[in-house]
Amino acid sequence: MLILRCPAQLQLLEETLRKSLPTTLPVLGSVMTVARGNPASHEVLVDSWPHFGIVLTRLRPEDHKDPRDYYTNQLSVFYREKGALQALLEDTEAVTKGRAFQILGLQDGLDEAVQEVASARGLKVE
Repeated sequence: MLILRCPAQLQLLEETLRKSLPTTLPVLGSVMTVARGNPASHEVLVDSWPHFGIVLTRLRPEDHKDPRDYYTNQLSVFYREKGALQALLEDTEAVTKGRAFQILGLQDGLDEAVQEVASARGLKVE
C-alpha cells in the first residue's frame, strides 16, 4: 500500500472520490482532513496510484495508544471491487491484525467480505 502525502495527489483523489458520492463519504471526509492540514493524524493509503482499486484511511500507527480500542483504531474504506478489500484484509500490513479495529464503509458487500476473511482466520467479528 502507498501512503499519499503529496497535496496534488490528495487533491486528485478528493476530486475522484467526489464523483462516487455517497459511497465514498467516509473516506472522502478523511482525505479532505488530511489534505487540509491533518489535525487528526490520519493517513491515506491506496493500493496503486493513480489508478487505485482501494482507498483506506486510518490513524497513523505511531498514534495508536491502546490496541484494544476499536474506536481509536477506525479504518475507512472505499473499494472498486470486493476482491481488493479481501486482498487488503488478507495480504497487507495496512490493517494491523494485533489490534481491535472497526471498518467504516457504505458499500454493499463490505460486511460479507470482512466476515469471510475473519472466518478463514478463525477470528471473531462483532
